[in-house]
Formats: sequence, structure tokens, C-alpha cells
Amino acid sequence: MSLRGKRALVTGSSRGIGRGIALKLAEQGVKTAIHYYKQEEAANETLAQVRARGSDGFVVQADVTRPEEIQGMFDRVRREFDKLDILVSNARPELAAFYRPPMELTLEQWNSALDSQAQAFLLEAQTVARMMPDGGRIIAISYSPSGRTGSWQPWIAMGAAKAAMDALARYFAVALGRRGITVNVISPGATDDSVVSRLPTEVFQAIKTWHESGWTPLGRIGTPEDIGNAVLLLCMEEAGFITGQTLHVDGGASIMDTVFPLGIQQG
Repeated sequence: MSLRGKRALVTGSSRGIGRGIALKLAEQGVKTAIHYYKQEEAANETLAQVRARGSDGFVVQADVTRPEEIQGMFDRVRREFDKLDILVSNARPELAAFYRPPMELTLEQWNSALDSQAQAFLLEAQTVARMMPDGGRIIAISYSPSGRTGSWQPWIAMGAAKAAMDALARYFAVALGRRGITVNVISPGATDDSVVSRLPTEVFQAIKTWHESGWTPLGRIGTPEDIGNAVLLLCMEEAGFITGQTLHVDGGASIMDTVFPLGIQQG
């Protein structure tokens, strides 16, 4: 089924995973609001690529940690599009704003993570539901292992924030189900051009090598296009009976057993 003519807002779509999502939607004829916080030039490049794929949209700036700016973002979307069919909540702050181990984490960094994820998703879902026709799609981009692991120590603030966002998505799936609005979570694994790739070069290379060596059954890390493809699947009319779910787009990494060395597991 074609999505041509649908209208979407993808937060954090100036680059990386957000850009990959916006471009995949554009290939299906979806008009997209390209949100950014600081990367205006990159956002305009995303819009240019959207137009090169035969669709259209506009660029909108907002700090999603601030409720009044979230409201302003949706006011602009309402003026441009009137209604929205798709919301993808993807924006997050840069690593320096939250990336600290538990005993070094400041309250400011904690608030930056929680406000950009859980608070932002709460306000976005409440607002977009009033603009969305029955049968709309709300998708949160998360990292669902955050809710059950604690080994990635500097991720504590964002991990807690993502876990809260995952829970919110389930509650909104129930609240909006009668209108046929689905609310789902996509959990990428290690992905190129993402928060992982902005770690120091040697760290990112170690991550790639680890996944290519067998930790990911499909033998590689993900790409923004992989995440965009998953968003497309959940936006299709045929996915209208899928809600409140978490889709792991990680090449199978989430099904691996962490207890035994890979050599033992592979026989």
C-alpha cells in the first residue's frame, strides 16, 4: 500500500537515524517535517534529499527538552500540514549532555536525558493525538535493553529515560487504541551514523569488530536505512493491528546469550 500524501514529523531528523527514516518515508511519497535543534545546515540537506526523492516538507527547529518549544514545533506543523498521520520521536541530546557513569552523573545531565526522551514523548503523543486522524502511527526510537541491563555504565541517564519512554508507549497504545492509532517502539542495535558512531573512533571500531565477529547473527551493525525500513513497515495499513510492541532492529543481536562465550555457542 502506498503512503503517498501522508504527513509526518520526524524529530531529530537532520542526520543519522532520523535522516534515514525521513528519506525512507520520502521514497513512499510522505511529506515530512524535518526537525532539528542545532544542525540547521544538516536539516536543510535532509530536506533537499527528501525533495530529490519526489516528496516535500519543511524544516522546523525546537529544543525538545523544553515544553514550550515542543508546543511551538507542533504549532508550526499544524500551520504547514493541518494534520499529521505519522510521528516518529527520535531526537536526543549530544553525548556530552548525559553520558556519565552513575557516580559522576549530575542532576543537569539526568534531567537532559529524561526531559528529551520521556517528557518529550509524553508531550508529543498528547499533542499529536489531537492532530491525528484515526489510524495514525506513533513510533518511538528507543534502546530497549536499557530497561533490563546496567552494564553500559555511562548510559545510565539515557537508559532510564529510554525505559520510561518504552513504558509510555505501551500506555499510549492502550489509550489511543480505540481510534486505531498504533503506538510502537523501534529498538535499534549498534547502528552506523548514530550515538554509537559518535563515541571515540577506537571505541566505535571495537563495536563494529565485535558485531562482525559473530555477536550479531547477520554479521554487521545496522544502518539508518535499516531503521527507516522498519518505520515504513509499521506505518503501512497492513500493520494496523500491531500496537504496544517493541521491534528490535539489530540483526539478531538481542537474541544472543550473554552467559557463554561465542565460541561455545557456535559449536
